[in-house]
Amino acid sequence: MITLRQLRYLDALARHHHFGRAAEACSVTQPALSMQIRDLEQELGVELVERRSGDATLTETGLEIARRGQQMLLAARDLADFARHQNRILSSRLKLGIIPTLAPYLLPKVLPVLQSRFPDLPLELRETQTKILLEELARGDLDAVMVALPLPNPEFETIQLFEDRFLLAVPTGDALPETARVSPDAIDRRRLILLEEGHCLRDQALAFCNAAPSDAPLSLGATSLTTVLQMVASGYGVTLVPEVAVDVEIRDERVKLLRFAAPQPSRVIGLAYRKTSPRKPDFVALAETTVETLALKGRRKAGRESMKGT
Repeated sequence: MITLRQLRYLDALARHHHFGRAAEACSVTQPALSMQIRDLEQELGVELVERRSGDATLTETGLEIARRGQQMLLAARDLADFARHQNRILSSRLKLGIIPTLAPYLLPKVLPVLQSRFPDLPLELRETQTKILLEELARGDLDAVMVALPLPNPEFETIQLFEDRFLLAVPTGDALPETARVSPDAIDRRRLILLEEGHCLRDQALAFCNAAPSDAPLSLGATSLTTVLQMVASGYGVTLVPEVAVDVEIRDERVKLLRFAAPQPSRVIGLAYRKTSPRKPDFVALAETTVETLALKGRRKAGRESMKGT
């Protein structure tokens, strides 16, 4: 009889193409994983893996069985989630993915409120690029992800959290005053500093500035906004900054921010999860907590700024 353990090992082998790495990912010994794969092949009567020195490649049949097996593994996870989450909202482990241009700015605001409202929630966080997050969400390695919308994947449902406007960060010595309103078309693409390829913020900046990748030579392999803004502060160029990051990143007197003319470019941040997941009440509660927390923080900030102006 086919077991979920066998399917889980086959799924790991399909991802890692190596018995040793697949075994490590499953926290078992390589001989144990290899034996289970052999048993699965005997049970099905087909060859699933091409065994070669140093690596392992799934056969065409093996790839199809791994794909179907992944669906069965997801269904099993959803079944377990359904059983575990019948009592209280956000009371059991939640694996949440989040993009790097959001995590350092959103999590410090939202996590304390989550912990206060849902003290029994064990939260696991995964910060990486959108493409990887969506792959892990589809596999069931993550329960939900916070990313920029829209998503091309029809198997995901999304909840919009907030609109995140972009500002232009320039060196303080730039000729334009802080009261100026700039047009994306007016940005000198040769001075545009971007995150490395793979970050959705890079793609969004290129789209807003009507630039092709070849027009943007100043992508210095940076993986964080902090690094990019240090380049701006040192006079090497300009960059787009999401408004959610301003309070944390713009503390250097050598950098000033300019707003764009209407309609201001922005990105929509949302929470995505698998349509088949039985944990939608958890995700709705997470989304509501995030939106309410940001709204409260925004009102408090507006109040402080108003007091400063009087």
